[in-house]
Amino acid sequence: MQRRFRITRSIIPNVFTLMNLFSGFNAIVQISAGHYWAAAGFIVLAAVFDMLDGMVARLIKATSELGVELDSLCDAVSFGVAPSFLIYHAYFAQFQAWGVVVSALPALAGVFRLARFNVQLTDFEDKRYFVGMPIPSAALTLLAYVLFYDQAGLIPDPWRTAAFLAVTAILSALMASTIRFFSIPKLSKQGIREYPFRFAFLVFGTIVVIVSKGVLLFPVMVLYILASVIRHTIDRLRRWKELDDEEVAGPFDL
Repeated sequence: MQRRFRITRSIIPNVFTLMNLFSGFNAIVQISAGHYWAAAGFIVLAAVFDMLDGMVARLIKATSELGVELDSLCDAVSFGVAPSFLIYHAYFAQFQAWGVVVSALPALAGVFRLARFNVQLTDFEDKRYFVGMPIPSAALTLLAYVLFYDQAGLIPDPWRTAAFLAVTAILSALMASTIRFFSIPKLSKQGIREYPFRFAFLVFGTIVVIVSKGVLLFPVMVLYILASVIRHTIDRLRRWKELDDEEVAGPFDL
């Protein structure tokens, strides 16, 4: 007896996810031809599909474990491999073997973060934060630096290597870290009420990036990183202080 092929609702968000991968692949093709702006467009398009697949899945109630795994595999290419190949092709290729090693750092750290996220994913996770810098955010930050600062000639030649190394290493470390990064609030009345400052920053950042035609995307992402790191540091210091206070008081003290 032949089994019928059944189309389920989950295929709809999965199509968006695969379009994310297709965009990432096209970005790599454009980078290999030296068309960095076209590649940037495909990486941004991949980010749009990455955002849409989750929204569509929740909207039609078609979330699945397959969708989660597929999303991570596609993100690994679009926001890990493609940006790593971009910095290799744009600058690090001249250093040969060492250039390959350094260029691979964002891809390696990004894939590690995605795997950790999948392993730790539960219904009880704190959705207010991301553990480690999200790989799409790191990819956009790296992309903005390459296009609007390095390729635009704003970085003096004597500083190019140090600047490229610093940006690459810091973003890779942030992805692999356990620093809690602010999550994007839902675009709803409830989301605005719960996180007014995050929503205000999102609106402000979007307007600034659009008005500047992308030039200020890198500074906006740096502000996002700094705000998350500072908040995480304050939370850790507060927790350590509470633990110290408990130890000083002793278990039987009133």
